[in-house]
Amino acid sequence: MIDTHAHLDACAEPPDVVLERAREAGVTRILTVGTGIDSSRAALELASSHDGVFAVLGVHPHDADGADAGRVEELRELFADSRAVAVGETGLDFYRDYAPRDGQRALFASELELARELGKPVVVHSRAADADTLAELEDFDGTVVLHCFSSPGLLAAALERGYYVSFAGNVTYKNAYDLRASARAVPAQRILVETDSPYLTPQARRGRPNEPANVVHTLAALASARGDDVGELEARIDENAGSAFGLP
Repeated sequence: MIDTHAHLDACAEPPDVVLERAREAGVTRILTVGTGIDSSRAALELASSHDGVFAVLGVHPHDADGADAGRVEELRELFADSRAVAVGETGLDFYRDYAPRDGQRALFASELELARELGKPVVVHSRAADADTLAELEDFDGTVVLHCFSSPGLLAAALERGYYVSFAGNVTYKNAYDLRASARAVPAQRILVETDSPYLTPQARRGRPNEPANVVHTLAALASARGDDVGELEARIDENAGSAFGLP
C-alpha cells in the first residue's frame, strides 16, 4: 500500500530504518514531502536513492515570511527528475498564523502557478482558512490533493470540484466524529490516506513518533468508518494515488 504524505527527513530515526519497517508493514510506496528549498532537495535525494519513494516539492505556508518564499523558482529545476511528482505542501494556515496572511496568499499563488506551468498536482495544507483556500484554488484547473483533511467546511466544495481528500492519523482519534463523517462522504475514487509522519500518530500507536508503517492503522479506521473491506479500500487508494500523482 501507499503513504501519500510523509516527511522522511523529519522522522525520529534514519530513513533507511523507517523505510525498512514500512516495507515490513506492507507499505511499498511513500511520498516524502518538502517544506522548504533544502527540505525539498532532501526529499528528492531520498526518492532518487530508494525504490518506491517519490518526492513532493514546495515551501510550507509557515515559511511564507522567510527567505524560501522568494526561492520558489528554484524548485523548477528539481522537477526535471521524474520522481518529483507534485508541488507542495503549499496552502494557507490561519490557525497558527506563523506567517502574515498576505504573504501566505502570495506564496500559495506562486506555487499554484508553478504547478500549472509544470502540469503537476498540488498538495494543499489548509487550516482555519476554508474560504481563502477555495478562493485561491478557484482558477486552478489541475489536480488538487487536500492533505491531512481536517476542515469539514471544505468538503462540499472539494467534492464538487473533484479534489482528492487525504486522511491522516487524526481521523482515528476518539472524538474525530466529524472527520469520520467526512470520510464516509468522500467518493471511493477520491479518497487517499497518509501518515503526515512524524506527526499525528494514529490512536493505536499514540505516544510514539509517527512513521509510514503506521498508515495501516489509519487505513483500518477509514475502512471501519466507511463500512468498506480493508483490502478493497487499500486497492482503491493505491489506484487513486497512482492517478492523482502519475505514479508507476
